[in-house]
Amino acid sequence: MRRRSWPWRSGLVVLLAATLAFWSWQAWRIEAQARPFVRATPSELPESPAALVLGCAERMPDGRQNQFFVARMAAAAQLYRSGKVSFLLLSGDNSRPDYDEPSDMKRALERLGVPSARLVLDHAGFRTLDSVVRAQQVFGVQKLIVVSQHFHNLRAVYLARARGIEAYGFDAGEVGGVGGAWPKVREIASRLFAVLDVHVLRTEPRFLGPRELTPLG
Repeated sequence: MRRRSWPWRSGLVVLLAATLAFWSWQAWRIEAQARPFVRATPSELPESPAALVLGCAERMPDGRQNQFFVARMAAAAQLYRSGKVSFLLLSGDNSRPDYDEPSDMKRALERLGVPSARLVLDHAGFRTLDSVVRAQQVFGVQKLIVVSQHFHNLRAVYLARARGIEAYGFDAGEVGGVGGAWPKVREIASRLFAVLDVHVLRTEPRFLGPRELTPLG
């Protein structure tokens, strides 16, 4: 007896294939548009008024140091010492009183020798898109260098340039092991949402607020 065929299975396969093809195209689009502006050495970057340092947790849930954080702070300090930027805009999540990424970044960078007067804090950088748009509309930055890991920089530069910001990326050191792999897996969904945010949803930051008077612009 022949097993009954279920048409919906073929439809599901086609849908999954189409979704994979769409994501692959959009991921390539982000890579193609952002890669020419992302570099691993400061000497290859143009001078800019500020660097946008993207936040993450300083420590892992088990208390260990977050190596993504360590590498980003080292890269931000290196970029500042190179003379390519005059200020560092530290943008991250401060949605709870006991969780403050920008202040953690500030303390880490001060320990690395960056003067406090050269550090500007953005406490409402809840997403990469929020950080990028607020850098322009709240802090007045029209040209910047994003500091994060390479996979993250590509998306951030893509988002920034879609908003008319002259953006470049400076790659922090990569993180190996299982802990370093998970954010890259998560980036698959993040890139799809980045394309949707720019071209379909026209997403705005959770909090925008008035223009702030800072030395950045």
